[in-house]
Amino acid sequence: MKIYDNPAREDWDALLARPGKADDAAIRQSVAAIMDDVRQRGDVALKELELKFDKVGLENIQVSEKEIDTAETLLEEDLKEAIRNAKDNIYKFHAAEIPSLAKVETAEEVVCWQKAVAIEKVGLYVPGGTAPLFSTVLMLAVPAQIAGCSEVVLCTPPAADGSIHPAILYAAKISGVHKIFKVGGAQAIAAMACGTATIPKVYKIFGPGNPYVTMAKQLASLQDVAIDMPAGPSEVAIIADSNAKAEVAAADMLSQAEHGTTSQSVLFTTSKEFALEVAGEADRQCAMSSRAQYISKSLDNSKIFILPDLDTAMDMCNAYAPEHLIISCDGYRDLAEKVINAGSVFLGYNTPESAGDYASGTNHTLPTSGFARMYSGVNLDSYIKKITFQEISRKGLEKLAKTITVLAENELLTAHKNAVEIRLKN
Repeated sequence: MKIYDNPAREDWDALLARPGKADDAAIRQSVAAIMDDVRQRGDVALKELELKFDKVGLENIQVSEKEIDTAETLLEEDLKEAIRNAKDNIYKFHAAEIPSLAKVETAEEVVCWQKAVAIEKVGLYVPGGTAPLFSTVLMLAVPAQIAGCSEVVLCTPPAADGSIHPAILYAAKISGVHKIFKVGGAQAIAAMACGTATIPKVYKIFGPGNPYVTMAKQLASLQDVAIDMPAGPSEVAIIADSNAKAEVAAADMLSQAEHGTTSQSVLFTTSKEFALEVAGEADRQCAMSSRAQYISKSLDNSKIFILPDLDTAMDMCNAYAPEHLIISCDGYRDLAEKVINAGSVFLGYNTPESAGDYASGTNHTLPTSGFARMYSGVNLDSYIKKITFQEISRKGLEKLAKTITVLAENELLTAHKNAVEIRLKN
């Protein structure tokens, strides 16, 4: 892990660059071919691609009701209780986001308002990889359940025996997922974007994934569906002063580093002694971890910056625009007011990023790779659209007419002008 002492501002962009990206051109070509194949051959292509990439031969792509019911019996009660508790907290937080859309009289007897309507059909993607991400099921499905989406489908790659982890199935069941499919990778995105005989076409796709999944989402968004956001490797930034505990800061860095070899953890601190202590503690904890093979490579991407004061640390952090931001310092509430770019923020010495990943209630599907500069994380608004309405009385139209007709005439759109004037003549 590299340590930088008070780097010059003109060097910040280069120093904050994410780990090297994969060959986008090669990935695009491969993914485009997969998507064309699924578009043309549907379920036949999906089964062949699952055999090729996930090494499993499937007779049925859809998870049966029996499999879902059996999954619940395979889980220990403490895990089921934890999943239910996390689901309840996520539900409470996102239910509080239900918009209150009042009618507004913008001019005399000109009334405008909005109506929030759920996106009817949404697709959720839950990666496979090195860990069963049943928490991601909750994060994606619960807001869809609250929004009232009428068709919620979920795709996730199967294990070599054709099964889906029972915790994924249980989380999907209690979160209102309607259909679950044993399909992963770019082919899953293609299936939800285009539709097959088995997998219904959706209107918006949610969820993280590897570079192939991300590319598939981006290509699908050009012509077929909407997507939640571009997604990349997980990342965390920490702003800490000398009163923070080095072993805690190191643990927070490793909690993101264990996601995969391309994840990144960044620490901004005002203390050189603290920086050195965290670096040593990170190496010590890595050696003890069951996922050391991932963490050690991720730590090669990770960095520590020593800065003259916390305001400068926040400036550099805003330039980084992290997915997760932990502020572990005295006066953290005041410093938090200066956050401009971050997906989700964790305040104080006792708030680990792990809480947001699992059970505090906020969503963990967040913008990565600097996209926090312009994207929000997944929230209830992600699953709804707002339709505007207006109602104008005769008197209201008479009062508004001159404004409309003058604007229309000067834009050379005379039919717009006539649509007003013809009403006033009748």
